[in-house]
Amino acid sequence: MSRKKDIHFEISERKILLRILDICVVLLGLYFLENFLGYDYLKINQENISYIIVLVVYITIFGTVFEIYNLQKSSKLDTTFRNIVFTASTTVLFYMLTPVLTPFLPAQRLEIVYFYLMIIVMIFLWRWAYIAFVSTPRFYKRVLLVGEISNIENIVKPLNQSDPNYKIVGFINSESEVESPIKFKGLKEFESADLMKVIKEEKISEILVASYSSETITTDIYHDLITLLDQGFTIREYTQVFEEITYRVPIQFIGKDFYKYFPFSRSNQNTLYLFFQRAFDIIFSVIGLLFGLCILPIIALGNTIANKGPLFYFQERVGQNGNLFQIVKLRSMIVNAETGVAKWAQKDDVRITKFGKFLRRSRLDEIPQFLNVLIGDMSIIGPRPERPFFVNELSRVIPFYETRHIVKPGLTGWAQVNTRYGSSVDDSLTKLQYDLYYIKHRSVFLDINIVVKTFSTVLYYRGQ
Repeated sequence: MSRKKDIHFEISERKILLRILDICVVLLGLYFLENFLGYDYLKINQENISYIIVLVVYITIFGTVFEIYNLQKSSKLDTTFRNIVFTASTTVLFYMLTPVLTPFLPAQRLEIVYFYLMIIVMIFLWRWAYIAFVSTPRFYKRVLLVGEISNIENIVKPLNQSDPNYKIVGFINSESEVESPIKFKGLKEFESADLMKVIKEEKISEILVASYSSETITTDIYHDLITLLDQGFTIREYTQVFEEITYRVPIQFIGKDFYKYFPFSRSNQNTLYLFFQRAFDIIFSVIGLLFGLCILPIIALGNTIANKGPLFYFQERVGQNGNLFQIVKLRSMIVNAETGVAKWAQKDDVRITKFGKFLRRSRLDEIPQFLNVLIGDMSIIGPRPERPFFVNELSRVIPFYETRHIVKPGLTGWAQVNTRYGSSVDDSLTKLQYDLYYIKHRSVFLDINIVVKTFSTVLYYRGQ
C-alpha cells in the first residue's frame, strides 16, 4: 500500500525549531535596528560575537524558566505573549547588569528600549506564525490505536494532555469478539477488518499498539500489522510512546517482564558523575544555608506573628536504600497537626497556617533541608523523601514504588517540576512515574533541566 507521507514535527523537532528560530529572529531584529534606526549598542559583527553568544544563552535559559518552550503553552497566544514578556524583561535586565560579559551601556538610553521591544516583537511575531501555521491540524500526527478496550481511557488521556499535536483519531479492538463486549464512547471505533482502509481514509501516519499481551491480538490484525511493517509503515509500542511524550514510565502497564522497561541510567553507578553531583550538593547547600540565615530573622518574625509555635519541624523520612533519617523543615502547620494516623496534606488544608501557606508555596519551608543535603541524607536533585507510613501504604498498591529509593531523595526532582503536590494514591502513582523516568534517564543534562525548571516552579508559585 503506497501512500503520500504527511508532514509532522516530532516533539523534539518542535522544541528545537522554537529555540533556533527564537534566536534567529532576535538576530534578525538586531540587524534591522542597526540598518534602519542607527542602532549601535549590539551590532551583528565578529567583534561582538562573545556578546551575542551571551544574549543567546540568556534567552535560552530564561525562555526555559518562563516556559516559552513548553509545547502546550506555546500553542496558546495569550500565554505565549505573557511568557515572552517575562523572558525579554529578565534577559534584558541580566544583560544590562553583567557588563563584564556584555557591552557597556549605550550613551543613548533609548537604545535599551529598542533592544527590549525588539526581542518581544520579533519572538512574538514568530510565535504567532508558529501557532497559525505549524501548530495546526495540518501538521498533527494522526494515530490509530490498536489495543484492548479496557486500556483505552488510560492511554488516550495522558497522551492528549502531553502533546496537543499527537492526535489519536480512533481505535481498533485487538481482542476477539465476546458475547458482551465493552464499549468505549470517548473515541471512534473502527472494525478490525477495515484496518487498511482506515489508514488510507483517515490519513494515519502511525499505529500505536497497546496490549498487555500479544496473545490477545487476533490473527487477522497480526497479519495486517506484519504487512504494514514490511511496507515501512510506522508501528510503535505504547509504553515507548508514553515515555517519550509524557516523560514518565507507565508502570501500570508493566507486567512480569518488567526488566525490559528498567535499563536504569549508568549515571547511577558512574563514579565521576556521583562525585560531581556530591560536589554540586555541597556547594549549593552551603549557599542555600547562608541565604537561609540571611532571611531567618524575617521568617522568625512572621512565625511569631502568624504561625505561633516552634519555628522548625522534624519528621522521619525514608532515604536511599530504605534508610530512615530526620528531615528538618520550617513549620507550616499548626502545632500537633496530626493526633493519630498520618494524613495527606490536602488543597486548602485547614491545618496549614496562613504564614505556612506562604512558606510552602514559595518553597521557603524547605530551606533547612539544605542541612540534610550537606550531611548526605539527601541530594539537591532526586525523588522527594516520603514518610514511612505512606511508603508502606503506597508500596502495597503501587508496583515498583520502593524502586525510587535506589537513589538519594532530593530537594527538587523531575516529579516536582512536572506535577503538583501529591495528596492521593493516584497523585503518588503519577509522581512515581516521573521519579522512575529520572532514575532511568539520569544525566547531567537532565539535572540541569530540573534546576532550571525549579525556578519556574518557584516563580509561578506552584508549591503547596
